[in-house]
Amino acid sequence: MREMVRCERFLLLLASAVLINGLAVIQLLQKNMDYKVLGAAAAIVASWFAAHVWLRVAGHSGDPLLLPLAALLSNIGLIMVLRLTPNLFFAQTIWILLGVFVFVLSVYLAQKIENLATFKYVCGFTGIILLMSAILFGVDIGGHKSWVILGPIRFQPSEFAKLFIVIFLAAYLNERREVLTLANKRLGPLLLPHPRFVAPLVFVWGVTMLMLVLQRDMGSALLYFSITIIMTYMASGRLSYPMMGFVLFFAGSVFCYYYYPHIQTRIDIWIDPWADPSGKAYQIVQSLFALGSGGVLGTGLMYGFPTMIPEVHTDFIFAAIGEELGLMGTGAILLSYIILVYRSFRTALLNNNSFIALVASGFAVIIGLQTFLIVAGVTKFFPLTGITLPLISYGGSSILSNCILLGILFTLSEMRPNYR
Repeated sequence: MREMVRCERFLLLLASAVLINGLAVIQLLQKNMDYKVLGAAAAIVASWFAAHVWLRVAGHSGDPLLLPLAALLSNIGLIMVLRLTPNLFFAQTIWILLGVFVFVLSVYLAQKIENLATFKYVCGFTGIILLMSAILFGVDIGGHKSWVILGPIRFQPSEFAKLFIVIFLAAYLNERREVLTLANKRLGPLLLPHPRFVAPLVFVWGVTMLMLVLQRDMGSALLYFSITIIMTYMASGRLSYPMMGFVLFFAGSVFCYYYYPHIQTRIDIWIDPWADPSGKAYQIVQSLFALGSGGVLGTGLMYGFPTMIPEVHTDFIFAAIGEELGLMGTGAILLSYIILVYRSFRTALLNNNSFIALVASGFAVIIGLQTFLIVAGVTKFFPLTGITLPLISYGGSSILSNCILLGILFTLSEMRPNYR
């Protein structure tokens, strides 16, 4: 335990050094030392260490890598926000401070998370209600209606709905594991369980997809769809489910391509961005130029031109990092996400409670898929989805939901094989 605490403290020191060094470099190169910025950095460093001390003094023995990784990624995000959109720096600082608070709060509230398995339908419908709120009260931003504005507060309900949906899926799939494994209904080459055993799963998943389609938020729809298919495969071990999911994904993609003009635009610029490089494909073309000019070591912080990319602080922040920090910088960030996903799956593998294992696996899938989709989008490996890079992109909803997710994972990592 003592060695684990020392390891966590040392890693937090490294994450803090990254933040202070990055902010100081930007301030010095701008020749405008703003002590409010350094004060904000000090507040963030103090909050991470306060969380560390509070949790360890309380006797928590969660994974010592989760808190430092959250600190490192959010600190890098804050540095890039100051670099790209200085007017949003203090807003992002407040969101990170709130994120640290909800991380600690989630650790305490998740102590009896296995009790949520009894209320799986409540969790499922809570997720649906959150998505429905965006349809009823949301505003159209960037081609999709996924934002709700309440006075000065603007948030994305889908960021929080995914947590409830994963808990529902984990509870339902855990309860129906044997039925899903022993499928005996044949649909062509596929073996599927009796419809009445999967009807609640299909209903909640179908309504969730419908909500996201009505919002025109296809990035989130793809994320939720993939989570459902992957978690079903993990629970059953049968290839029939991902195969069926691939067929449904292909059919849905064709439908959305012809029905939604902004989806058609994203597919077209993915296939051939050079057909309209200064118009519809301007973002992705500038992203490719930014990544290409970064090279191995990057142009250096403040020495690139990432602001030429529209909305670079949200959807394309990875391209900005690639330009100024190069392959080494982006590689370090991707390695951090890989470690985060690995530790999440490790938490699942070390737990003998199958519900908790599925929750941890589902959260690992969320982190991994979000990272893949945004990185693949800015590198033109996959069409743009509008999904934010976890903990790094600007945005309060993303910061808070991911801190809640990591707080729950921290608690789950305490639950060893002898946990009852």
